[in-house]
Amino acid sequence: MKTGETARKMMTYFGAGAGLVLFAIMGLLPGSLLGGVVGLNMAGGLFGFPVSSELMPRLIVGMSMVIGIIVSAVLFLAGGSSLGWLIGCLIDATKVERAAEAHAKH
Repeated sequence: MKTGETARKMMTYFGAGAGLVLFAIMGLLPGSLLGGVVGLNMAGGLFGFPVSSELMPRLIVGMSMVIGIIVSAVLFLAGGSSLGWLIGCLIDATKVERAAEAHAKH
């Protein structure tokens, strides 16, 4: 591992963990809800409103709910790890500046 990568990697993992926790708290239910609404609209457009309880409309709604959850998870995890990586870069930059100042004094 190169010098100055420790904080970046550590904060990236920390950000991914924080994103996962935030997804579990705030993203799971809205992702499922929005995916379900999209699925209902798709099934209604294909099979007519009100949507019946046959197999195909149920599959469409179920798959769109799963896709909504996956998209929500990807957004939370990517956002959290990107933010953690950015904070790690800032930490590494301050460490490099302090090391350069200490080396210049000696």
